Amino acid sequence: MPNPNQLIILFAALNLLAFLLFGIDKLFAKASRSRISEKALLVSSALAASPGALLGMVVFNHKTSKPKFRYGVPALLVAHAGISYWLSYA
Repeated sequence: MPNPNQLIILFAALNLLAFLLFGIDKLFAKASRSRISEKALLVSSALAASPGALLGMVVFNHKTSKPKFRYGVPALLVAHAGISYWLSYA
């Protein structure tokens, strides 16, 4: 079992990656370049990185009008919080 510090570093790295993916995709969209797929953005959000993804959506104002992101990423955040709570206190 990894120690708590390793888990914190892992979750921070995953969230930073999700945040950066949203920022890079927004940059690519403005420059009319090849984009990061929606599937990749959603998978990065689902890998315990919903806080970083949600922050990226808000900071970069990216994908906020698409329902699967507007409702899906916050739903993932609630699910991740619930799972974390359950694992902490079960």
